[in-house]
Amino acid sequence: MPPVEVPIKLSLPSLLSHASLPVVATVVVLLVASTAVWFVGVLKMLQAARSRSRAHAFEKRAREVHSADDLLGLVRRGDESAGARVLRAMASRGRHVDAARLRAAADRAIVDERQRARLLMPVLASTGAAAPFMGLFGTVYGIMDAFVRIGAAKSASLPVVAPAIGEALITTAIGLAAAIPAVLFYNAVDKQVSDFLAELEASAAEWIAILVADTRIVRSGTANASDADPA
Repeated sequence: MPPVEVPIKLSLPSLLSHASLPVVATVVVLLVASTAVWFVGVLKMLQAARSRSRAHAFEKRAREVHSADDLLGLVRRGDESAGARVLRAMASRGRHVDAARLRAAADRAIVDERQRARLLMPVLASTGAAAPFMGLFGTVYGIMDAFVRIGAAKSASLPVVAPAIGEALITTAIGLAAAIPAVLFYNAVDKQVSDFLAELEASAAEWIAILVADTRIVRSGTANASDADPA
């Protein structure tokens, strides 16, 4: 009676159950990285959309004012949008300061907003860059292990080769499955963050113009009052 051949199963659990330790470790790391990519990517997309929504609402209110007093009054309402934080940073320098100091304060606040908006983005960038190479490492090691098994079995038949090659190539597939979403998420979030910061810089320039113009009016009125003083 001929021996019954055991069917070859190329499912991930079956392959990993017979894989070498480095291949298993690589797959585990890639699976964790893939999970982190989806978590961080969705989180950053929601965060970017929420930040832009709050910023647009604040900028809409700011466009309706035309004096420094009304503009600074917006930041006293406890608004935590990015625009309110930038304007609050400018207001902390005092009312009667020149445009250069206001610009410096705005730039410093915008840098803080950039760091806040790009938080956790290195996870996406690092995964997108490193995951394919980690998968390639697992593949190379798995193929080396396959040749060792072929030599030990002294046979290159399909039952010997297929599981070893399958567990080797599965690491490349998982590496790509982690890297592709990471790159897509990173590009999408980076585009939203770049647009958001560009809008914030444009709004800051407009707010500086309002604050500086109001300061000039106050100084001009003070000078005229001094000239009119008979003393």
